[in-house]
Amino acid sequence: MTQRTMKLGLNLVANGAHGGGWRMADAHLGAAMDIRMWKRLAKEAEKAKFHFMFWADGLAVRSSAKDEAQLSYDSRIDVFEPMTLLSALSAVTERMGFIATASTTYYEPFHLARFFASLDHITEGRVGWNVVTSWSEQEALNFGREKHMEHGARYRRAGEFVDLVFGLWDSWEDDAFIRDKASGQYFDPAKLHIPHHRGEHFTVRGPLNAARPIQGYPVIAQAGSSGPGQDLAGRTAELIYTMQKSRKEAQAFYSSVKSRFAAHGRSAEHSLVMPGMMPIMGRTMQEARDRAEQMQELIHPQLGLAALIPSFGDLSGYDLDDPVPDLLSDTNSVKSEHAKLARQLEGRTITIRELINQRSASGHHVIVGTPQSIADEMEDWFVNRGCDGWNILPPFFPGPVEEVFELLVPELQRRGLFHTEYEGRTLRENLGLPRPAHPNARARTVAAE
Repeated sequence: MTQRTMKLGLNLVANGAHGGGWRMADAHLGAAMDIRMWKRLAKEAEKAKFHFMFWADGLAVRSSAKDEAQLSYDSRIDVFEPMTLLSALSAVTERMGFIATASTTYYEPFHLARFFASLDHITEGRVGWNVVTSWSEQEALNFGREKHMEHGARYRRAGEFVDLVFGLWDSWEDDAFIRDKASGQYFDPAKLHIPHHRGEHFTVRGPLNAARPIQGYPVIAQAGSSGPGQDLAGRTAELIYTMQKSRKEAQAFYSSVKSRFAAHGRSAEHSLVMPGMMPIMGRTMQEARDRAEQMQELIHPQLGLAALIPSFGDLSGYDLDDPVPDLLSDTNSVKSEHAKLARQLEGRTITIRELINQRSASGHHVIVGTPQSIADEMEDWFVNRGCDGWNILPPFFPGPVEEVFELLVPELQRRGLFHTEYEGRTLRENLGLPRPAHPNARARTVAAE
């Protein structure tokens, strides 16, 4: 039996995922839009055998800041559009994959079906789509809406959206384009399948004006951890990106989301749960702790207060050393994150300053340590079914990500936890995910049997 090995992605956030990281002395200012740096990191990530680069994204300056003055302390403002960026990075790599986020709330299905089909051909089968419903009210204001769509409605739209995109990708069977010079016939009309979709949210005739993607479908990732988010993952996703703070929480989520697959006639074996994780690394434990403490000290209080607005409202009238007040009763933002915060605060007294330091460092799991101790914790979650791999968030660029390549990856490989060579050419092959057969071709095969 082949040994199970973890999958690794790089989750690339603007100038780094830590709120104070960009202010470190060795941080590269302007990293977010430095294409030369991104190309260099892509080459280095491929050399380290990372499975993919991953971009979370939104269609707005996504901040909860109350005004421009408070917003001015946020370093996650200027970012590349991920589909454009991955096109450039695919040209300097050959085997590593790329997963871009795109919203089912603010795109149309035909747009994304065409974008990702094109990208899958451009990358020769190395692309994935991270399906999100968007969480920011700012996005609504950029698309002629006064208010963001309600949480449940967003997920109902998302379900229909993804089904329709699949149908558009299946407009053509894999061998539909015969391109017969002798007869002059370009495609086999029996292998064209026009969707003629008419649903609650969309009416789309089709077909898609692009050949079926090389991978059948690009790898489908999904980032929702709420009940509706897990249901959507169980029905459509193959890679589940999540925010988990402890191994116990991660194990519960892992079991919960994997259980959703059977209800939709799918195998949980063909799914990967990959929580986000920020490593803060040093060659000694003390060096790692010193680096983490320095970054914490560089978090500006205004940045932290802005991050707390969705859950608590404006706390600028409080002293930072006051106890955290009660949570708002509900949010239309990230439901699962709001629920986790409520559990975290239950029965505890914590100051606003302490919560700012926790929330602004990263919403994801942070591991402070040496390459060996970080690998220990990664291994613990992995072997105890808390995850199938990790989506690693560098706190800033380029030093911490280069240390992952040079120090952490070799340690994982030494333990037999991470591959030393790519298994195939496409992202699906490297992740061990099957290629979806065209439904009509599959039906003919069954009939022939």
